[in-house]
Amino acid sequence: MQRTDGLVQRRVANQANVNNDNQDHRHSNGDYDTSKETRFTLMEEVLLLGLKDKEGYTSFWNDCISTGLRGCILVELALREKIELEKSPGRKRKLLLRKVVIKNTEPTGDALLDEALKHIRDTEIPETLQNWIDYLSGETWNLLKLRYQLKNVRERLAKNLVEKGVLTTEKHNFFFFDMTTHPLINMTIKNKILKKVQDALLSRWVNDPHRIDKRMLALILLSHSSDVLDNAFISLSDDDYEVAMKRTRELLELDMEAESQKPNTNELMWAVFAALIKSN
Repeated sequence: MQRTDGLVQRRVANQANVNNDNQDHRHSNGDYDTSKETRFTLMEEVLLLGLKDKEGYTSFWNDCISTGLRGCILVELALREKIELEKSPGRKRKLLLRKVVIKNTEPTGDALLDEALKHIRDTEIPETLQNWIDYLSGETWNLLKLRYQLKNVRERLAKNLVEKGVLTTEKHNFFFFDMTTHPLINMTIKNKILKKVQDALLSRWVNDPHRIDKRMLALILLSHSSDVLDNAFISLSDDDYEVAMKRTRELLELDMEAESQKPNTNELMWAVFAALIKSN
């Protein structure tokens, strides 16, 4: 898996420059955007960053994206104020030792999010965040916990993006088996995602993670954990690429425990960062 002390080497690829489509530059507190523009979850944006545009699938060699997408689901639920870490009065317990608890059981309307929320809600004894990442990924030796695995996550996310007019569906034959793929048909949407990641690390960079929009910070760090962040840097000049890499490393090297204790933070979000960056 990818290590945090060095991002993947820049891949040489020919790609049209990301267009300068106007996009919403509003900074929010990380809550779900309520504008009329088509809305995308963290999971969908990370998948789009990892998807091969013409081929319509993610790299076969990427063994990080599965866990990364489960982290996205937990952060998305936290940003929507559906789940949180248990309170830790008095002496602070480490993030990864604290249990995940329900904050609001109202459905989100997103099938994947609601399935994960139901699993967390129906658990008699609360589990730690690290356990939930493992359970939702199906990476557990506890057979009783395998029922919590979220299955076919990438395919389900791709179907969501088909419904939103970003991808299409095709069937291809790979040697002895058929494979469903989802090529990109709306490059404008992907370009907007690429550009907002680039802008966050370049023209709109602020040297304080707590002044970065929570959702944007999560997109950067979870894209890295999913081994797809480098795809957002392909069109950059060499100088801009080096700056973006340097600033990404600065974020990866933060003390997640210390950052989670600062005012107005989302502790569960920082716990996901701690869990996934530690495991890379």
